[in-house]
Amino acid sequence: MLEPTRKSGTTDYVEIKFRIPSGKVDEIIKVVAQHGGQESSVPIPWREVFPDFNPGVALRGGRKKEGLTQKDLARLIGVSKNRISDIEHGKLPIGKEMAKRLGGILKVDYRVFL
Repeated sequence: MLEPTRKSGTTDYVEIKFRIPSGKVDEIIKVVAQHGGQESSVPIPWREVFPDFNPGVALRGGRKKEGLTQKDLARLIGVSKNRISDIEHGKLPIGKEMAKRLGGILKVDYRVFL
């Protein structure tokens, strides 16, 4: 019997914009150029473009997007400001339950923190 043919799950792409530190622009342009430039139809793995990305960076970005200080966010989820700081600096991991709480408050999918 023949194997069923599977269609690719991703057929449409969308443009995503990021705010990055100005010092990282040249690095990102270099990675994009290595993959055929901006007009290339070949997707670029996001980890190549943003190698420094980690859950702490996601937390800081989400917190700033919502206009919250570390103290504000800590109060909203019931932890200390020091814990938020430690997570943002990569000193503490973010567990699944904490990620879900953060995702709800910061209005993002919790998996970005895992």
